[in-house]
Amino acid sequence: LLETFTHLDTYMPIDISKDFLMESARQLSERYPALHIKAVCGDYSQAISLPVEESQKRVIFFPGSTIGNFEPEEAMHFLRHSSRILESGDGFLIGVDLKKSTDVLERAYNDVAGVTAAFNLNMLTHLNQMLDGTFDVTRFKHHAFYNEEKGRIEMHLRSQLDQLVQVGDVTVPFKQGETVHTENSYKYSKEEFETLARQSGFHPVNCWIDDDERFSVHYLEKM
Repeated sequence: LLETFTHLDTYMPIDISKDFLMESARQLSERYPALHIKAVCGDYSQAISLPVEESQKRVIFFPGSTIGNFEPEEAMHFLRHSSRILESGDGFLIGVDLKKSTDVLERAYNDVAGVTAAFNLNMLTHLNQMLDGTFDVTRFKHHAFYNEEKGRIEMHLRSQLDQLVQVGDVTVPFKQGETVHTENSYKYSKEEFETLARQSGFHPVNCWIDDDERFSVHYLEKM
């Protein structure tokens, strides 16, 4: 994207992890020496002040499909919050995972290689490290399914037996088959996301969809 926008003056990466952010900014500055890079350490889901000159046209780039990890009301809040740092006519380029068949979605989130399962189970390892938990990762199993009514993939960790787990000073009982609901990933049709964008103060300008109609990239402008 940076190579395509040859007229770009300033790039402003935002990330909550300062070390990762600064290393990424350093690498980009070496690769694009003519580009002004202003790294901002912060939580992009919260109110944030950006060092942007008023005369500059601004375009927010939100890649991947992270918007799907927000609950719908949170997604609208995020879009409305983002619009507040833009002027009328400024842009928003955002990736959105599309609704598709249940079979395709569930195979993706229950991949044979076990990558998603390892990602999900790592949450228990993190709880052990951060909150003095006693989760035995081998006693839980990754479970993901598509909730068609709510239009989202749900990720769970299912207890394989009756057990007690300590989290700090709290003892948590689990019945066999009981789950920990760890994450949601909402999918949108093109029309659903454009409606959400309009309700959040944006005008849909363009949308690119792959040949298999699995993923979309929307370009919006602030009204």
